[in-house]
Amino acid sequence: MNAPAPASPASPADTLRSALAGLLDGLPPRQAAQAVERLIATYRGATPTAAPILRDRADVAAYAAYRMPATFEAVRSALAAFADAVPGWTPGDHLDIGGGTGAAAWAVNATWDGKRPVTVLDWAEPALALGRELAAAHPALADTRWQRSRIGTALALDDADLVTVSYVLNELTEGDRAALVDAAAGAARAVVIVEPGTPDGYARVIEARDRLISAGFRVAAPCPHSAACPIVPGADWCHFSARVSRSSLHRQVKGGSLAYEDEKFSYVAATRLPVSPAPARVVRKPQIRKGQVLLDLCETDPALRRTTVTKRHGDLYRAARDTDWGDPWPPPSADDGEE
Repeated sequence: MNAPAPASPASPADTLRSALAGLLDGLPPRQAAQAVERLIATYRGATPTAAPILRDRADVAAYAAYRMPATFEAVRSALAAFADAVPGWTPGDHLDIGGGTGAAAWAVNATWDGKRPVTVLDWAEPALALGRELAAAHPALADTRWQRSRIGTALALDDADLVTVSYVLNELTEGDRAALVDAAAGAARAVVIVEPGTPDGYARVIEARDRLISAGFRVAAPCPHSAACPIVPGADWCHFSARVSRSSLHRQVKGGSLAYEDEKFSYVAATRLPVSPAPARVVRKPQIRKGQVLLDLCETDPALRRTTVTKRHGDLYRAARDTDWGDPWPPPSADDGEE
């Protein structure tokens, strides 16, 4: 009798989801929902805070259960685009600035498998403590260093292959934002910054993008170039979408019955490494019509352009029907020959 095949190891996403599921044990659902609603209002405020937003374990547990899956998926999506632009490269170590409970550390491990030194900096001790507790569930993250640090003008960083900064810039003053990006540029070979997919979030990303380019970095994603963004300021904004499974807490806070929601985010991934950016990037949800697909592209020129792919384009048309918002265009495997 043959022995059963060993079970496949759980993915980082599944392991994180399982670890988060146990966070709210003992915390009344109404209290958890109220904590999330209050924290969302604070995070969406226009005024930077002078103290950590996450104050205690109840705050951290509720907000982590609610927000970590969305942060994880947004950062993983940005990292995947970056990894495509630097094929064959794997970060030797990872520094996450303002990382809270460590969603970006999980996303990095989901992008590049294996164990590496990881350090998470944050100024909220309850967030770091919970991040340490969650990371214990994943062998590759069990030795992560969780370090309390004030994120501001006095920030001093050790060198790292990869620095991530996700959903942090909104909490900082303009001076602190500039200091953080400059410190990251001085320490890292690659920097990935993710912000909410709002006009203000995009503006902070563009501000950071400009500082990284001035420091000698090249943009790997999402832009197919390192020139000025072709979007007219105030007329539009560049953002993308990641699909997130909704927990019971999501449904309780937001209502609705869908098993998923879409996290909108803006990002920039830049590096001192040689890069092969996408020839163009799909910057809006493709419009699929009878016999044709309309794609809004950011191109190398730099320029924004709408292109129409029809059935006569053969393989390219079939590829366009499978293309998602945020994907490179054209796909490497597509053939633009006509049938």
